Amino acid sequence: MTARKMNYQILPLLTILLFSCVANAQEGNSTFQSFSKAKKALAGQVYSQLPNKTLYCGASFKGKKVTDPNGFYSSKYKKRGKKIEWEHVVPAENFGRSFSEWRDGDPLCVTKKGKSFKGRNCASKVNKEYRYMQTDLYNLYPAIGAVNALRSNYRYAMITGETLGNCEMVIDDRKANPPNRAKGVVARVSLYFAETYKRYKLSDSQRKLFEVWDRQFPVTEIECKRNKIIEGIQGNVNQVMKSRCGQLIDQ
Repeated sequence: MTARKMNYQILPLLTILLFSCVANAQEGNSTFQSFSKAKKALAGQVYSQLPNKTLYCGASFKGKKVTDPNGFYSSKYKKRGKKIEWEHVVPAENFGRSFSEWRDGDPLCVTKKGKSFKGRNCASKVNKEYRYMQTDLYNLYPAIGAVNALRSNYRYAMITGETLGNCEMVIDDRKANPPNRAKGVVARVSLYFAETYKRYKLSDSQRKLFEVWDRQFPVTEIECKRNKIIEGIQGNVNQVMKSRCGQLIDQ
């Protein structure tokens, strides 16, 4: 067989493989770039159809205010303890540091007074890819502001310690152990983010932990409803949730 004939036979196979890879690739957010618009979409379009409960503590809220903290207590961040904030389940810093603008700044990141800046503000200003990751609705959940502040960018872990009042959230030694109500959600959001955005890498220990939580705390109907609403607004399919919610329907 001549080389030319071999090439003609190989090319269709390569084309099929290429399209197969593209089809199997998981696409991320390409709808929202503005964090403020993402928050408005969550408040006005997503949680208008869902119970207004926070992720970690199950606190009730209306608009931006916590109406029933459900036993949450902390002596820190008391003002933020009265309002709702939108928590990045996968912290922005944990993927943001993969961007040079976050680490080192950029020539465009200069204040009106001529002072250079870096970090989240610079990455948001300059890099579209970062903006898409930061505003992915699947990764944003309502939380009591004080809990958001206390959790910071700490990694999840099975730790024991003092809880936040009756909210069984433990934060200690730069680690966070969420209540059982949130463990499955945290796991599936983190697995989605790792499968969707190549910049975000899970350590082996974190992946194993999330795989355990995913099995131990199965997806709920409300979680699947939230996923479906976001899919309709944001446009991309969360393949992790699609698989889990399909299993729920089949049961």
